[in-house]
Amino acid sequence: MPVQIVRNDITKMKVDAIVNAANNSLLGGGGVDGAIHRAAGPGLLKECEKLGGCETGDAKITGAYNLPCKYVIHTVGPVWRGGDHGEREKLISCYRRSLELAKKAECETVAFPLISSGVYGYPKDKAFKVALDTISEFLLENDMTVYIVIFDKYALYIGEKLFSDIGKYIDDRYVEEHSDSRLYSMKRRETALLDMSLCAAENESLLKECTLDDALKTLDESFSEMLLRKIDEKGMTDAECYKKANIDRKLFSKIRSDRLYKPKKTTAIAFAIALELPLDETKEMLMKAGFALSHSNKFDIIIEYFITHGNYNIYEINEALFAFDQCLLGA
Repeated sequence: MPVQIVRNDITKMKVDAIVNAANNSLLGGGGVDGAIHRAAGPGLLKECEKLGGCETGDAKITGAYNLPCKYVIHTVGPVWRGGDHGEREKLISCYRRSLELAKKAECETVAFPLISSGVYGYPKDKAFKVALDTISEFLLENDMTVYIVIFDKYALYIGEKLFSDIGKYIDDRYVEEHSDSRLYSMKRRETALLDMSLCAAENESLLKECTLDDALKTLDESFSEMLLRKIDEKGMTDAECYKKANIDRKLFSKIRSDRLYKPKKTTAIAFAIALELPLDETKEMLMKAGFALSHSNKFDIIIEYFITHGNYNIYEINEALFAFDQCLLGA
């Protein structure tokens, strides 16, 4: 998956490069900066002493020493001063410069902390949006896996109102699905039994009229075939689709080459989001992969919330899924 949100200690990440939220001196400090220097050992400080510091919004690269990665990319984020002093532009520059250095060093995997969101005071929800927007824009033109590493509990990063709205949407659907009204339950059971009876009778009649070979010839359009058809209908290129779906190129190649490929549920939904399919077509695509959306599943309800509200930004959806401790979309 090109962008992953993980809860971890960044000094433990086994990637090609980790990014350090440093200060202008590059000589260590508190928070993530201090933790990285302590884990790397004295060699990191000695190399940083030769770099002559770093301007806010810029980045510099060093070795990793005792860390389980190859490089440390040091970037200096802005101090939050209300948002009217170029903070956003400087924070965007931190991510861009770090990614450029990682690309130049031929890194395939990079882990970022949430830059400036600690003692520098940048509001966490705004800092997170800058990170997602800047990284996703870079990945449209570059192949790299990027981790955003969150050390602490994260729920309010997505914004208090959105978090509340999603929570209410989940609660309403849970009540709808799990209502203990006897009349409601009886009616649903009667309807289900009737449907099962009719379906069984219809299937029995059909089976009597055809052989197994005949039945197998009636296979419906597969997930892979529907996906490729929808990409053409939307006028998208393959690369546009799988990048927007947060899927790597190798997995997409497997899906394209195998008409009977069975994806994971998160992968199927990611493609539906990338194609901006309405809820009925999303359910159809899921069905072809052997899945369904259910109001007894919190993950499914969150997906339904974003689709019905016309929000197909996969990174914002993953942000919300992460906040509610659900699996993320993508490969």
